[in-house]
Amino acid sequence: MSVDSLIYDAEVWRHNEVLRRACAVQPHDHVLDIGCGTGLTTREAARAAGAGSALGVDVSAAAIDRARELARVEGIGNVTFECADAQVHRFPREHFDVAISRFGTMFFDDPAAAFANICRGLRPAGRLVMMVWQSHGRNEWAVVIEQSLGAASLAVPSGLPDAFSLADPPTVTGILETAGFAEVTFTDVNEPVYYGPDVDVAMDWVRGFTYTREVLKRLDPAGATQALARLRDALTAHLGDDGVWFGSRAWIVTAHSQ
Repeated sequence: MSVDSLIYDAEVWRHNEVLRRACAVQPHDHVLDIGCGTGLTTREAARAAGAGSALGVDVSAAAIDRARELARVEGIGNVTFECADAQVHRFPREHFDVAISRFGTMFFDDPAAAFANICRGLRPAGRLVMMVWQSHGRNEWAVVIEQSLGAASLAVPSGLPDAFSLADPPTVTGILETAGFAEVTFTDVNEPVYYGPDVDVAMDWVRGFTYTREVLKRLDPAGATQALARLRDALTAHLGDDGVWFGSRAWIVTAHSQ
């Protein structure tokens, strides 16, 4: 497995446990995992659905290749992976019992179209269970990174992926109901994120964020050096005996197809 996928799975492992319990996959379920990455959540769903199946989709071909390899190594026979955009992919109609996602639904160009497409793939009364970030201001990791980089006053391109696009419950409820879902609920998830065992690993991880790269590109060399020094100080301040941790807040969003 790549270092990045290992770190990401470690970053949100506490969230992963919360999501797994919320999904409550049953032995005969057919599961769709949206934005599955290298497929940890898909493989877990497949194990729970021993008499059913799990399909993981992601737009990253490299991630899907790795997911397939890991499933082969782990000997999981009821899981498949496709490099596909859940916004437009033609899923089998009314096939899945549950659609799940671990931070994989915030980046759709057209959320209304995406969730309508996902809803069509669910059986009547099929379940949607997804984890999304709450607002930027409620996520310590996001606030600290922005402040460290001095990015609040910097013109960062508006086209960057927005990790907080599904943070507002009324907005998300409207999107899901328009897409064909009902009984939309939000459950607060208050778990920290893990950025690595030491500051060097955490620095490499945060420097790989698209947001961080874009901010640093817009600074002159001296400004970038200063920003990285502030970031290192911030990561050091969050280093404990068991690694670098930041506070975070997420939602578990659930709904049923009509």
